[in-house]
Amino acid sequence: MRLRTLTLAAASGAALLAAGALPANASANAPTSAQEGSVSAADLLAKVTSCAQISHGKYQTDEETSATVPVCGKNGAVFWKADMDVDCDGQRTTNCNENRDPWYQDDTAFHQSDGKPLRAESLPYVVVPSSSSIWNYSGAGIKGGGVVAVVYNNKVEYAVVGDTGPTKIIGEASYATAKALGIDPDPATGGADSGVTYILFKNSKASPIESHSAAVSLGDQLAKQFLANN
Repeated sequence: MRLRTLTLAAASGAALLAAGALPANASANAPTSAQEGSVSAADLLAKVTSCAQISHGKYQTDEETSATVPVCGKNGAVFWKADMDVDCDGQRTTNCNENRDPWYQDDTAFHQSDGKPLRAESLPYVVVPSSSSIWNYSGAGIKGGGVVAVVYNNKVEYAVVGDTGPTKIIGEASYATAKALGIDPDPATGGADSGVTYILFKNSKASPIESHSAAVSLGDQLAKQFLANN
């Protein structure tokens, strides 16, 4: 999870640039393609053009921004449209550690089947805001391991709900999610300023949570149901 400030991001970026480029093999384990399943980005986006707000307020995308992002309800899913900050929390890896990420934490809210934290560098996961008076994700049928369709730049990437973040900020996903969607995954300087749609399927769960193939298989089925029911 991250409490991002633009000033700190800029400073960290300068430090990373001074340290040199990333190793060529730094992200060998991360997904490299992002049209997963058989449902197109256009078809998914066509179902989320309007918002029936279910949150009791709106979220900020960063600490410096005003609260403009609602959580919206659909049949079988909730969604929001925001930016993407890059989460590197969980197991230490080549690109996800305290040297690469000024906000790094060595744990995630939800864990692998062996009890270890998730691996942000190789597992596509999404961060949901911690429960608050604005919105309680669990009350909406969203849980750890729940399947998410993340849509950006005409690409679809299936991910799982893997971590929780600040109560007032929304729009964050793992290093692997960003990389697969063609977004700069650098946790300090990367991410996307806007244009990311997160569709979270209610009462779903990829098993085990660390299996990306399980998320893709279930996600494709749920996406088809989503199109049929909305």
